Amino acid sequence: MKNIQSYCKINLSLRVLRKLNNSYHSIQSLITFCNVSDVIRVNQINGRKDKILFSGRFKKNISFKSNTVTAVLKLLRKKNFLKKKKFKIIIQKNIPHGSGLGGGSSNAASLLNYFNSFFNLKLDNVKICNLASKVGNDVPVCILKKNSLITGKGKEILRLNNKFKLNILIVFPNIVCSTKKIYSKNKTYSFVKRFNISQLKHKKLLIDLLKREKNDLQDTVIKIYPQIDLVLRYISNMKGCHVSRITGSGSACIGIFNSKKKVDIALKIIKKKFPRYWCVSSKTI
Repeated sequence: MKNIQSYCKINLSLRVLRKLNNSYHSIQSLITFCNVSDVIRVNQINGRKDKILFSGRFKKNISFKSNTVTAVLKLLRKKNFLKKKKFKIIIQKNIPHGSGLGGGSSNAASLLNYFNSFFNLKLDNVKICNLASKVGNDVPVCILKKNSLITGKGKEILRLNNKFKLNILIVFPNIVCSTKKIYSKNKTYSFVKRFNISQLKHKKLLIDLLKREKNDLQDTVIKIYPQIDLVLRYISNMKGCHVSRITGSGSACIGIFNSKKKVDIALKIIKKKFPRYWCVSSKTI
């Protein structure tokens, strides 16, 4: 049974550009991935049905009938890639559901990559991203765990070859945010930001850029869940913190620190201040 690391996604910035006719939104977001991951185990079995099992701390609130894993299997069978093969898939959920960390999207992308490689489906990056977009808007960017700038509904992806090497504190305040609900109530819109890609190669310039950026959904999330503002303010006042904001549509709060030592110190303090919240020290991959 093969173990697959399914890393979490972090929106370092997020601009909501406009609402599209189909209720989706056009966005621009600078995305990275960090070393917090779900673990997926896949095994081909003899049987008439797949066995999809969720384990781990964050297995609750995930539908066993409707999730990104079953969506990937259904899609690949529809395209006649898997034919009559059946699988036992166990997903150890270490990434909280409804946190804005893209756990479900990353799971789907990781499985698409696995099946493409294991069964030699010969899907190039364009084809596999097109399939990924049918599962969810955030799935294509997760196909390659590289720093990326996305625009639109997530299909326009500029991959960045440089590493960001960021030290990130993640705090999940036990709130499951509905992406649909947050976007529907959002009233904040921005213009497209013209990024100087060369600046992203230098850490100091990257940090300066992130200080000027924001997440357009943050005010909406805070209005619905005021306790998130308390977490963000607490993180921002900690020694060594450059930036604090939510990731995605929330509820996870991130703090970008100037060293791993400062993140580890902040982690201990946060755990004492908010003992019921899930907190972790991480680095970008």
